[in-house]
Parts: sequence; C-alpha cells; structure tokens
Amino acid sequence: MAGDDATSAECTIGPLYGRQARSLQHAPGVGSWKGLNMNAYLVGGAVRDRLLGLSVTDRDWVVVGRTPADMIDAGFRPVGKDFPVFLHPETHDEYALARTERKSGPGYRGFVVNADASVTLEEDLSRRDLTINAIAMHEDGSFIDPYNGRGDIEARVLRHVSPAFIEDPVRVLRVARFMARLAPCGFSVAEETRSLMQDMVATGELEHLVAERVWQELEGALAAPAPRQFIDTLRSCGALGVVLPEVDRLFGVPQPAEHHPEIDSGEHSLLVLEQAVLRDTSVDTRLAALLHDLGKGTTPVEQWPRHPGHEGRGAEIVIDLAERLRFPKQARDLATLSARYHGQAHDVESLRATTIARLLEALDVVRKPERFERFLIVCEADSRGRLGFEDRPYPQAAILRLLAESWRSVDAGAVAKATSEKARIPETVRNTRLAALRGVRVQNGN
Repeated sequence: MAGDDATSAECTIGPLYGRQARSLQHAPGVGSWKGLNMNAYLVGGAVRDRLLGLSVTDRDWVVVGRTPADMIDAGFRPVGKDFPVFLHPETHDEYALARTERKSGPGYRGFVVNADASVTLEEDLSRRDLTINAIAMHEDGSFIDPYNGRGDIEARVLRHVSPAFIEDPVRVLRVARFMARLAPCGFSVAEETRSLMQDMVATGELEHLVAERVWQELEGALAAPAPRQFIDTLRSCGALGVVLPEVDRLFGVPQPAEHHPEIDSGEHSLLVLEQAVLRDTSVDTRLAALLHDLGKGTTPVEQWPRHPGHEGRGAEIVIDLAERLRFPKQARDLATLSARYHGQAHDVESLRATTIARLLEALDVVRKPERFERFLIVCEADSRGRLGFEDRPYPQAAILRLLAESWRSVDAGAVAKATSEKARIPETVRNTRLAALRGVRVQNGN
C-alpha cells in the first residue's frame, strides 16, 4: 500500500512532466543495476499520488521478464512470502516480479500466484483493484495506463479494473478507505463498482475477512482526512453489518430530539467522529469517538428514545469488539474508558467528590496524562457532535483538567513517608487527594 497513508486533502491533478519525471530517471536501480537490465516500472500508490499532487513516501516497482535468481544474483534481498518481492540494496524500495493471480479458494488468501518471467506488465496491472492503482510509469516519464486510470483520476472516480475485483473481499474495505482519503478531493465510487461490492456482501465473500486486515484498513481510514466516508461507503453497499455490526446497529436507533436534533444514534456517532477529526489526528482518539455510544444499539425498543445504562453496556461491547478485531491495547483502553465514562464527564459539575475521585482513578490521570487529554477530546466531540451544538462551549473539559491537576499535585511519596502504618499508605494517599479535590470544588463553587 505504498503511498496510501498520506493524509493531505489537497489534490492538484496534473501529468508528470519536467523535474519529477527526470528525477525518476536518476533513481538508483532504475533501468539497470550491476549489469542487470531491470525493465522496472514505478506502479501503484506512488504513481497515483504523484498524479494527484499528494506527497509520495514509498515507491513500489514491478520488474518484467526477470526471475528470482536474477534478482538475488544482482544483490536484491528477497522478502516476499506469497510471491517474489525484493528490496533494493541501496534504496530499500520494494521490487516485485510481475505476476498474475488465479482464484483458488475463499478470502483474500485464496489465490494461486504466477510470477513467471513471461508475465507482462499489462497482465500484472490487470490484477489490481482500482484503475487509479493500475497505472505504471516508465523511467522516461511515460505512462502505461491500459485501464484509463488517469481518466478516472481526472473524473474523481474509484472504479474497479476488472470483474476479478469480486475475488478479494479486502477490496471492499480498500475502496472504503480510499474514500476516507480521497473524498475531500471530490472522489466518489463508480456505481458499477458499488454494485460489485453489494454482490460480494450478498454472496458472503466478506465473511472470509480476517481480523488483522479489517483492523489494518480501519486504522488507515481513521488516519485519513474524512474517516466517516469509510463508514458511509461500507454502509452504502451493506458491508458495515458484516465488518462492524456493532456500529451498523446504531443506525435507526432514536435519541431524544431535544438533546439530539439529529435523532439517529448512528448519525450522531459519525458527527462525533467528525468533531474528533477536527481536534486530533490520533487514530486512538478517532476510534474512541466512533465507538463511544455502542451501548445505544442494544437498548430495548420499549425504552427508546432514552438509553439508560448505555455507557456500561457500550464499554463491554467495545471490549468484545477489540478482542475480535485485535485492537492494540492503547486503542482498546481509550475506547473502553470513553464509552464507560463520557456521561460522567458531561455531568462533572454535579458529581460528588468521591465519584470524581473514582473517575480520575479509572482514567489513571497521574500515570497517563496523554490518554486523559484524549478522553477529554472524545467527550468534547461527543458534546459538539449534535446538530446545532457544533460551536457550543464545553466547560467540563477545563473543570476536569483542574480537578485532575489537584489530584496529581499530591506528593504520594511524601504522604507515604509521613504515614507510620505502611498498610494504610494507599488509603492515606487517596484521602489526601480527595481532600485536594474538595478544596478545588469549594473554590470553584462546585
């Protein structure tokens, strides 16, 4: 996925001429390397992002007419497990032998790969997912574009290369992730491609997705400029109910209109995600924002539009979801805490000191101040992620910061030294911190 991680939303589409093309001619390993005629082409994300005017961080190459032995003899280091990929001895760019794929089983691993030296560049490009990713560039700056990827870049369309698109369920996630990245540039999904995605859902192909790939694509989408497009795209083809059923079941669940003019719980979650995007680039923060209200999806219908106890239910759902998709621990913990405690953060001005103490302990504000700040961002995003509430002040964040600072200000080591009975040290430290909290509340009229 070279070049797929850039998050810039500025697209200045134009052909590669002049300095950019000439610089490719002088890249080490292009054309020849230690007597080996490389016949190599820049492909995939590097070409696409250059055409879009986005930054290019990685470069992938396809080598035509060569064997693994040729590459190894020239000093390239093999790294591919499923097909021949090599690292350049100096640039460490990836060089893959041109290959074709034949479907042999379900899922994205169910393929037989042919990387014979007879495979042509056009055959290699034909196996790619989208036309904008099926463009190659020669060392002289010319393009090999058999599927009109440049035309689709100009038209701002994500379109599949061939009917073989349906053979790999990950492609549905990739289209959604590309929408999260490129929707700000005006991109949309071609209707015929969306139709294929719907067919893949209907035939059960997405049931073969593995957790690691789902998390990988979700993580990439959350790092992109418009992550709600990932959810919207999956939902539009019916895939959200397969990939993230916990999120999908929020749509259609009402909330009290006086507090949530948008009414729909799913739409609220996406508005919260958008507010989080405005405030933090962290994937953990954005994930927690998306998942903070999962408990509302399990509220009995007879209790609608209220959702009593949704925070606790939501936290348990997040824990199960994190286990299923194998979230990193840091992401799981922030999402779980945000689901469980965002309601208390909103009500901080009316909470008792003992309740605030338990909240600060649960958030571990002494040892994890950065996570605490991200929790506050999620809570503020939750408050502002409502129609008409986008600019409403959120004083609770400042109050919680002040309370957390008073909690941290207690010198636990000094208190421990002054406590004669060692068994009472934890209780004494906590009581001292509780007294500090009460002092802040008195001074601020809380």
